[in-house]
Amino acid sequence: QVQLVESGGGLVQPGGSLRLSCAASGSSVSIYAMGWYRQAPGKQRELVARITSGHSTKYADSVKGRFTISRDNAKNTVYLQMNSLKPEDTAVYYCNADHPIRGFSDYWGQGTQVTVSS
Repeated sequence: QVQLVESGGGLVQPGGSLRLSCAASGSSVSIYAMGWYRQAPGKQRELVARITSGHSTKYADSVKGRFTISRDNAKNTVYLQMNSLKPEDTAVYYCNADHPIRGFSDYWGQGTQVTVSS
């Protein structure tokens, strides 16, 4: 059983930065691929960034070059550094832990709100 708790969201101006954190507890998530997803009002939930257990990363085209996902396995935590934020980045951001074996449980955090507005 894994619990994920996101933090670091808030209100920022366009062009600003935020760093989101996802703290895992209950079990180590070192073997999991970890992802950040977001859901804006009226939109589907989308994958923003993903990092594998081997620290390989991928990003949505819309955030490439602006966002960076990283993980610290010693702290059982994953991060999303968000720079050059745009109003269209406004969404609830969710952390996900994806077990490497298909059919095994994956886990979601409760989400943290990011609002980019003047």
